[in-house]
Amino acid sequence: MQLIGMLDSPYVRRVAISLDLLGVPFEHQALSVFRTFDQFKSINPVVKAPTLVCDDGTVLMDSTLILDYAEALARPNKTLMPQAINERQRALRVIGLALAACDKAVQMVYERNLRPVEKQHEPWLTRVQGQMLAAFGELENEVRRHPLSLASNAIDQAAVTTAVVWHFTQHMLPEVVVAGGYPTLAAFSATAEKLPAFIAYPHSGPGVPSK
Repeated sequence: MQLIGMLDSPYVRRVAISLDLLGVPFEHQALSVFRTFDQFKSINPVVKAPTLVCDDGTVLMDSTLILDYAEALARPNKTLMPQAINERQRALRVIGLALAACDKAVQMVYERNLRPVEKQHEPWLTRVQGQMLAAFGELENEVRRHPLSLASNAIDQAAVTTAVVWHFTQHMLPEVVVAGGYPTLAAFSATAEKLPAFIAYPHSGPGVPSK
């Protein structure tokens, strides 16, 4: 299988790290939806990152859908999703908050990096920023009340997504999401970034990500 997309995208990175943790073999092809648009288009005409090219040539899109497929491949030996209903509910709550924060962060990055300053709509940016900070506030509370595990035999998708999203936001919007206001998330992400799977697929630098 081939995972297509740049690791400056938190969506691509969460998939790469998850595939690694699940033990699903893949090759990573670092193509940009901007700088290598035509090459990306030759693989996936929709030009959406992440893209997963399955062994039979089927092309999958969207990080959550790709991870659903990866979970099916890895079962019953490995999974990143809790099986007990209460634990699964909590994990889905955390994943949802992390992805909501991520979506709003990406919207802000797009607005700042792609739209001319004179065309940026400040009321909309203010609204998006408020939604992002609300999501991070809820996420901070959730992780503080119910700490996420980074142990090799216990790490789950909630932990992966939370760590990846926080690290991305600190790269792209540190002046907006101030680390001191979210000490639990900051400490958790710092620990996660020392794990082998996170080191193997590092955030590749500044860019404009794509889901």
